[in-house]
Amino acid sequence: MTDAAAPATVREFEEKLLEVAASLPKRLKQCADYVAANTDRIAVSTVAEMAEAAGVQPSAFMRFCQIMGFSGYSEMQRLFRDNYVGGWPDYSTRLDHLREMGEHSGPRLLAEFVEAGRASLENLLKSVDPQSLEEAVDLLASANLVHIIGLRRSFPVASYIAYALEKMQVPAMLHSVAGRLDSSAAIRPGDALLAITFSPYSAETLDLVEAVRARGVAVVALTDTAVNPLRKMGATILTVSEVDFGAFRSLSATLCTAIALSAAVGARRKV
Repeated sequence: MTDAAAPATVREFEEKLLEVAASLPKRLKQCADYVAANTDRIAVSTVAEMAEAAGVQPSAFMRFCQIMGFSGYSEMQRLFRDNYVGGWPDYSTRLDHLREMGEHSGPRLLAEFVEAGRASLENLLKSVDPQSLEEAVDLLASANLVHIIGLRRSFPVASYIAYALEKMQVPAMLHSVAGRLDSSAAIRPGDALLAITFSPYSAETLDLVEAVRARGVAVVALTDTAVNPLRKMGATILTVSEVDFGAFRSLSATLCTAIALSAAVGARRKV
């Protein structure tokens, strides 16, 4: 017996996941967190594999499916298989094989990162919602001034966007919090903030988003999971899924999205 009506689309699934995630008990929250970061795996994984990856028993994962409105894992998986575009290559297996070979020379590592980047790019069109992307372009293109923040590993993406907008003569300001300086007062009504942050999320970025949203400033967030605190703050979310390799995460898909977003904003402002 299900707890509520099952989502009919992946977008509805993500919205419901965001709605229920905060109130779930620990084990079910583990399921929600894993699913949010790995929706691409549902179509091609068994319930046992998903439960093991989430660190819970299969019975707990089944209960999570029921809370999401499905009769069980098979019904939830069917939703994602219906939206799944075939041809997803098993890059994780390829990377595992490269590790097992034990040769971590420069060329070998380059091959591994190329595979991770390629997988990220091939998943990109499935992870970015076209409607959200159009909304993000409209918000940024209509802003008096585009403010950009992305710290630590998000900084290369933020700095590139600032560079690209400047080249296209779109008024933009990069916030770096260098020297612990607070530049939030520069963000005025009619401006927009583009925040780039990935799980576990930069506290400084979240603080800035919360502060400007309280003043009614529009926020676009480029992030890595559908369930995140930025959505609750009312930001327009662009979700980009990247493939990890060891302790490193590819930025290929994120930079590709950043380039497309910057180009679209620049073109729309000149129309």
